[in-house]
Amino acid sequence: MAIVARLFRDRKLVFRIAVGASQFLLIVTFIIACHSTAINTSTNNINNCIQKYEQNTDYFPTKIKITHATGLAVEYHKHYKIVTIKNPWQNAKTGFQYVLVQCGTPTPQGFNQRQVITVPVNSIVSLSTTHLPHLAKLGVVDKLIGVSNSKQVNTLDVVERIKAGKVSQIGNNDNVDIEKLLELNPDLVTTYGTGNSQTDSYAKLTEAGLKVGINAEYMEDTPLGRSEWLKFTALFFNKEEQAEKIFNEIAYKYKQIAQKAKSVKNRPTVFLGFNFKGTWYMPGGKSYVAKYLADAGANYLWSNDKSSGSLPLSFEVVLERAANADYWLNFRQSWNNLKDLVTEDNRYADFKAVKQGNLYNNNARVNENGGNDYWEDGISNPDVVLSDLLKILHPDILPNHQLFYYDKLI
Repeated sequence: MAIVARLFRDRKLVFRIAVGASQFLLIVTFIIACHSTAINTSTNNINNCIQKYEQNTDYFPTKIKITHATGLAVEYHKHYKIVTIKNPWQNAKTGFQYVLVQCGTPTPQGFNQRQVITVPVNSIVSLSTTHLPHLAKLGVVDKLIGVSNSKQVNTLDVVERIKAGKVSQIGNNDNVDIEKLLELNPDLVTTYGTGNSQTDSYAKLTEAGLKVGINAEYMEDTPLGRSEWLKFTALFFNKEEQAEKIFNEIAYKYKQIAQKAKSVKNRPTVFLGFNFKGTWYMPGGKSYVAKYLADAGANYLWSNDKSSGSLPLSFEVVLERAANADYWLNFRQSWNNLKDLVTEDNRYADFKAVKQGNLYNNNARVNENGGNDYWEDGISNPDVVLSDLLKILHPDILPNHQLFYYDKLI
């Protein structure tokens, strides 16, 4: 009987051990399954290197969609994305293409190595202040190690980084310090092109072995088209999800504001620019500035023009058409008061807008070195610019809005 009892106890112990092991394995399996599911169902793109490449994995589950920018396109593959710049400058006969390869995955064949850039990038140099707000919005200012001219910068997070001595000054487009850039050895340099081989830095940067991306936002004919180039920057950091969310919110606000101006019956007449060495440059009727004015409920006096660039006009031509215009906007930045305007050319006093004091300039946010935030942060925030214009032209529609980029000349 004692032997039988002992066997029973031993079997009972074995059973308990087996059950315990099964429960432990079940728990471990559940944890692993949950962890795997979290990885596979995540919509965030990867922000570091892949340790083990899997051919069938899509490493960019979140993909951007270009909705307003006409010069930018992106094509996704499982472990790389092809970014195309269609119209890098005026009358360009060529475009640019970049192959952004997820770090830790193989480089696709058939591409020029100068085109191939590993993402996400960990360091960047920007040769245009218009790119800096992108870095702030995406939360990657800590990756910035160089700018063209630190004195022109207004983006607060970048200014703080410059003050901390973490950002080098590289020089302007036609006077870039290549040696300093090579010392910094950034993963990416963002710049722009004009089509002038004598001044553009793109060619010599690539010849030096640097990875360069041309941002052609200034070629866009609409404010939202320019603002959407935030997504261009995001592609290099795998920040598609953030860029989509940020831009969609901007676009929504912009459209809501424009909708308010559609119902206005009185559309005040407007002209822009100023006489510079005998030529008055007026934005074309298909320019992004003309689009701003149309969306703000203005009657832009050159809206019937079919060009998107600037129109070189004589003072006499402008005076003939705009003498009785209601508003004059976007003139010389250095004019601080009405006296400065008339002192430069007493003929300006002949405009009705001058007589009535309807003069507004986009220089409300200029730093001590002359860096104008309208040309930096304003491009990324067209909804705020449009709010300013609507406040100027139709102050009753946005009664609580305070001018941000614009100021009245008195």
